[in-house]
Amino acid sequence: MTDEGVVFPAGPQGRRSTAALGRAVVADALRPVDPAGALAAEQETNWRAGYLVQFRRLVEAGLTSADAAGSIAAAGLTSLHERMRVAQDGGEIALDAWTEPSRSLKTTQVQGTGEREEEFSLPYGGTRLRGDELRRRLDTWADGGVLEPSAAEAVRTVLANPEWLRLPDRTVVVLGAGAEMGPLPSLLRWGARVAGVDLPRPPLWQRVLDTARRNAGTLLVPGDPPGADLVTEMPAVAEWVAGLPGTPVLGNYVYADGAANVQVSMAVDALTLRLLAARPETALAFLATPTDVFAVPGTAVAHSAAAYAGRSTRAKMVARPLRALSAGRLLRRAYVPGADPGIADVLVAQQGPNYALAKRLQRWRATTARAGGTTVSMNVAPPTRTRSVVKNRALAAAYAGAHRFGVEVFEPATSNVLMAALLVHDLHTGGGPAHAHPWQDEAHAAVHGGLWRMPYAARSALGLAALLGYGSARG
Repeated sequence: MTDEGVVFPAGPQGRRSTAALGRAVVADALRPVDPAGALAAEQETNWRAGYLVQFRRLVEAGLTSADAAGSIAAAGLTSLHERMRVAQDGGEIALDAWTEPSRSLKTTQVQGTGEREEEFSLPYGGTRLRGDELRRRLDTWADGGVLEPSAAEAVRTVLANPEWLRLPDRTVVVLGAGAEMGPLPSLLRWGARVAGVDLPRPPLWQRVLDTARRNAGTLLVPGDPPGADLVTEMPAVAEWVAGLPGTPVLGNYVYADGAANVQVSMAVDALTLRLLAARPETALAFLATPTDVFAVPGTAVAHSAAAYAGRSTRAKMVARPLRALSAGRLLRRAYVPGADPGIADVLVAQQGPNYALAKRLQRWRATTARAGGTTVSMNVAPPTRTRSVVKNRALAAAYAGAHRFGVEVFEPATSNVLMAALLVHDLHTGGGPAHAHPWQDEAHAAVHGGLWRMPYAARSALGLAALLGYGSARG
């Protein structure tokens, strides 16, 4: 956790407590619509474990109306912006008072030399799917509950409109240019103009610049040598992004471990507000994590119920003693039959409350921006074997065994191309269809890997999946 730039607020004894911030922000978010929930969050003494209940409550409390969901999002963001601080020159200032850039960033342009890909294709299973073969794979995924049918339909629309891939007249700003799940390689293959922002790490930039040179698009990067730290240099990056050509698309693909994830996510949110003020035509792009709490449509609930009812005799025989021995915690059914919407609670305790807060604030920004008329692309990305997942032994093991419960875990090469296609779709359709409630916006075109439609509640099965997958994950 850095002590420069964006920092957590200091408590009475000067300690910067991430748990204290999490409790306070969740309480502030709930207070307009759920005072009892706000009190429960404030008084949670074991935030490391108790956050799971509180983050679910944030979703449940917002289901009463679109206004309730919007109030939670707005209050949560306001709390974060009022509480987070910026440390500089030995003192501190409010996050929203951080406006003066520390330096001026010059632009370096890299023009690719490759041939532009004019047809959408998807790497999968050691091959590249195109045309009818890809359409069949989308049908298989939709029928099997790996993604929502609306996601398959969005990709089919991109297939039918290959001219969309180039994103003419736009500049997609990829915050987290080197991220495994980011769209930068795909966009450059399709001939788009991309502005990449990431930390000033020479090996990272060597890889990104090599990607740009061998593809067909145009890459714009800040600085020479390239790179900027959003946590300590947000105003400089905001000034640079605001001056880029074309209609901006601000894509948030940043990630850091632990508390630093909240710091960099808040730096991005502060940048977002600056850019929307300077360039109101800006579109926003996010990837939502599948390991979170979502309201899901009745069709997903029905699919899960059918899978639960259709379990094999052997599966039922194994489940009964496990449920009894665990006092009902293991292999619970996912939803009350007929629920619409249902609640898919896929929070993973090992990822921790800071990860949950960093990802939730992005969802809150998507909700408030969309309500304000901004074009927003935010899609649930599939469970993916990224480096950050593989280094977490428990999560890596759970992913290795997840197929035994009907969950498909994707390779990064498949995930990032698939999600880039959904981004292209959203930018050409004004963010996709309008819905009556923010939960429907979040559920639309979700690629959850089957986590929403599996027969069991996710946390009641993923522990067993980890046990079953430990050997292969270790190998």
